[in-house]
Amino acid sequence: MTPKLMLDALIPLMADLSRELHDSERYRRLLDTLRMLFPCDAAALLRLDGEILVPLAINGLSSDTLGRRFRVSEHPRFRVLLSNVPPTRFPANSSLPDPYDGLVEAHSGELHVHDCMGCQISMNGRPWGLLTLDALGPGRFDSVDTASLQAFASLAAATVNVAERIHNLAETSEQERQRAEAYRLAANQSRRELIGQSPAHKRMMKEVRLAGPSNMTVLITGETGTGKELVANAIHAASPRARKPIISLNCAALPETLVESELFGHVRGAFSGAVSDRRGKFELADGGTLFLDEVGELSLTVQAKLLRALQSGQIQRVGSDEEHKVDVRVIAATNRDLEEEVRLGRYRSDFYHRLSVYPLAVPPLRERGHDILLISGFFLEENRFRLGLLSLRLATDAQEVLLNYRWPGNVRELEHVIARTALKALGKHPERPRILTLAAEDFDLSNEKANALSSHEGLHEQQVQTELDLQNASGLRDAVSAYERRLVSACLARNGGNVASAARELGVDRANLNRMAKRLGLK
Repeated sequence: MTPKLMLDALIPLMADLSRELHDSERYRRLLDTLRMLFPCDAAALLRLDGEILVPLAINGLSSDTLGRRFRVSEHPRFRVLLSNVPPTRFPANSSLPDPYDGLVEAHSGELHVHDCMGCQISMNGRPWGLLTLDALGPGRFDSVDTASLQAFASLAAATVNVAERIHNLAETSEQERQRAEAYRLAANQSRRELIGQSPAHKRMMKEVRLAGPSNMTVLITGETGTGKELVANAIHAASPRARKPIISLNCAALPETLVESELFGHVRGAFSGAVSDRRGKFELADGGTLFLDEVGELSLTVQAKLLRALQSGQIQRVGSDEEHKVDVRVIAATNRDLEEEVRLGRYRSDFYHRLSVYPLAVPPLRERGHDILLISGFFLEENRFRLGLLSLRLATDAQEVLLNYRWPGNVRELEHVIARTALKALGKHPERPRILTLAAEDFDLSNEKANALSSHEGLHEQQVQTELDLQNASGLRDAVSAYERRLVSACLARNGGNVASAARELGVDRANLNRMAKRLGLK
């Protein structure tokens, strides 16, 4: 091979180093050039991964070769090639078994490799992998200049180095983008404060200060709308992990089929729609905190997989056999009585005890006395700014209304009530005022007795209507639908309209219950 022929073949490869190419295309061009320069029937590029050689690209070998994993200790020829820096050629009559025997596509049948050589690819002075050349006839490599092959191996090292750097840069960029998004969401959430002066609030804050600096798993319990996510943020802020992000996942907001992927990530091709590798919440929270909201809605299957991650810190992406070690503190929250769920067999006992190392209860708003007015002040200021007012305040009678209401929806309900009331009160003025005072009459809040009566009357009317439906049913199908309507309505009423909780009680899938409620005409 003349120097000009060598140079003409290598110039396109050197030009590729500055081009944006997919790894597979870059490696394909590398092996095409290798076979053009050196007289072989097959060539392969393999990466050393611990004690395993993983084929990255092949040329002239059967396609299943890419799926094989060659343990170095079981293949003496690979072991020899990895131990020698210069290219190594094996005698045609070598007794060492060849890992490619029967895999070369140039001939059908089981014709064995007769001539074999290869060289180590080094990165930073350490073996990175191998280039291998195989021929079906003896003496095919007699004319090969080992110095030329060594030079080609150096170019191959530069090629894989470029490919890995591009891959690492892309991966780092995506990771930083996801972390930046997590920080942004965390920053938006952190604007909300835990406000209060009541004894119940002070007791909770004492627990937050105790739990924060530890690394214990915390289970936050409390009614819907009490601010459990704010408590989780406060625990994270009081911990040594505060400089790292807190990553949140609402366990009830995703179908069961996607929860595992959200938690642990997935690799490309793991399932339909998985077009690229994706990190899960555990990897994004590495070094920080993972907040699992509505953890009571997790299925028994996902509980088992999460239990392993909590015990060992080892996670495995969906579709991958490779394990990752992560350092994550878990904070969970639920509005369910998980002890009762365990007793009924709907929740794993070992998972519950792993979550509740440090249980922390968030008091409902009705037990926090004048904290209602303090929190109202926070929401009033938010809405003042949003509506462009100089001042937004409560009249004395409005304060009494807020203090006397039982707040079944807790802080979240208070937030929505103030926002809605301020907007409606502003709409009553023909000209926008600079100062808006909310009076008792502006608030559409009934007392607890009226609420209870209304709820009772509503249920009674519903039962009467259901009985009429049963009496008027024209056949079995109508009667069954009427009974289903009564059963589902009562269950939704008991669970405050929470579809996930109702589905758990009825023992059906949440999506199926949604479809059933729609079919039955229930909202």
